[in-house]
Amino acid sequence: MEAFVSAVNDVVWSSALIYLCLGAGLFYSILTRFAQVRHFKEMCKLLLTSNRSTTGISSFQALAVSLSGRVGVGNIAGVAAAIGFGGPGAIFWMWIVAFLGASTAYAESTLGQIYKTEEDGQYRGGPAYYFDRCLEQKWLGILFAVSAIIACGVFLPGVQANAVGNAFTQVFGNGEMVTTSFGEVGTFKLVALAIILIVLAFIIFGGIKRIANFTQIVVPFMALGYIVLALIVVFLNVDKVPGIFSLILTDAFTAQAGFGAAIGWGVKRGIYSNEAGQGTGPHAAAAAEVDHPAQQGLVQAFSVYVDTIFVCTATAFMILITKQYNIVGELPAGQFIVQNVDAATEVGSAAFTQMALFSVFGGFGEAFVGVALFFFAFTTILAYYYIAETNVAYLNRYFKGSIPLLIVKLVIMFMVAYGMVNNSGYIWSIGDIGVGLMAWINIVGILAIFFVAKPALNCLRDYEEQKKAGGEITFDPIKLGIKNATFWEKRLEQKRKEKSNLAD
Repeated sequence: MEAFVSAVNDVVWSSALIYLCLGAGLFYSILTRFAQVRHFKEMCKLLLTSNRSTTGISSFQALAVSLSGRVGVGNIAGVAAAIGFGGPGAIFWMWIVAFLGASTAYAESTLGQIYKTEEDGQYRGGPAYYFDRCLEQKWLGILFAVSAIIACGVFLPGVQANAVGNAFTQVFGNGEMVTTSFGEVGTFKLVALAIILIVLAFIIFGGIKRIANFTQIVVPFMALGYIVLALIVVFLNVDKVPGIFSLILTDAFTAQAGFGAAIGWGVKRGIYSNEAGQGTGPHAAAAAEVDHPAQQGLVQAFSVYVDTIFVCTATAFMILITKQYNIVGELPAGQFIVQNVDAATEVGSAAFTQMALFSVFGGFGEAFVGVALFFFAFTTILAYYYIAETNVAYLNRYFKGSIPLLIVKLVIMFMVAYGMVNNSGYIWSIGDIGVGLMAWINIVGILAIFFVAKPALNCLRDYEEQKKAGGEITFDPIKLGIKNATFWEKRLEQKRKEKSNLAD
């Protein structure tokens, strides 16, 4: 089974997908005139807007929900894996993915807002909706919805749970071993699993409002605390920082693990971490209450920076400064190119990060990574559930019934348990397949949308013109030649009626 999963992963994550992700980011960066740079100040300003309603959530809450999906195991264990398999140069390619991916995130999240709908008192949107409404290709919407449900409901939750289990084991040990169908499992890992499942069940049965209220507190707090610890490590070793930058930049092109390994692991882990182009961000973006779709597109572009430039870089610098890492060669299998720590240390886990903090803060640092991983992974599982729920809602227009959503909830909880007690390499491969499937469909789709209608670019141009002119920000899709944006058409008509009534 593991050999089969590995073979499928190699096909999905061929060089074609890696260069497609980079190419799509460069494509939209050029067309938006690098909006991810030009509008950085506007991104920060939009985060502070408090628009919300009984139907939608605020921009900050939408950012928190999307960040809960972006800031997860990929930021801690994923970065460690990128260094362990791709060398320090992989971090450079993670930066490139983040910079270019911010424009992709803008495009897909703006599309999510343009083509969102109001269903059962909630805003819904995402790739399935904009493929259906913009491209008018229902089959593509159904294909993405099915792939997203499989990826976020089956493939991806186990990755997050597995990393939590490994982190608990690293801090507390195994405890008494218990024999299960999956082999022997430590009691401490089982306790962590029980806590996750109980809290997860309570929140996912409460809908997007409960998820948003939870993530808007936990995600910023844990991310800030994590970055502060990283800054302390950097400050205490500030003389090493120039050398670390030099190591990353040099190794990016003359890679110890091979150029292909550096760019492959950097791009793969970068996309897994920041999710730009993957099609997950637009789901949370569509739930936000905003005056103009471009606003949430810019907010989501900023979330890519938070994820990769801030949190992933924090992890990388801690590991590289403290030299708590090994680099594994592809051939012969298992041979170390660089070995600084015990050969038994698992490369695909958070162990390098925990060891880096332990070397500076002792047991507190190691325990903090375990706690951070718990919350990062848990909020990411919540984000995965919301994405799966949204795509079930999309399919409900064709296949009525409440049973599918209940099944998704139960399957996610089962996969959390399954991932917690299984081999991490195997689980990471399954997760990569899920990410790759959505990325293939979404990136090809949003590039097709550009050539069909260019709605995301028209939105940005319209928003820039209104900001320059001053006054009230509104969105008129008909004026911009955007079809099937029925939510915004109804909203504009409602505003006109309200103004007419006030005038009378």
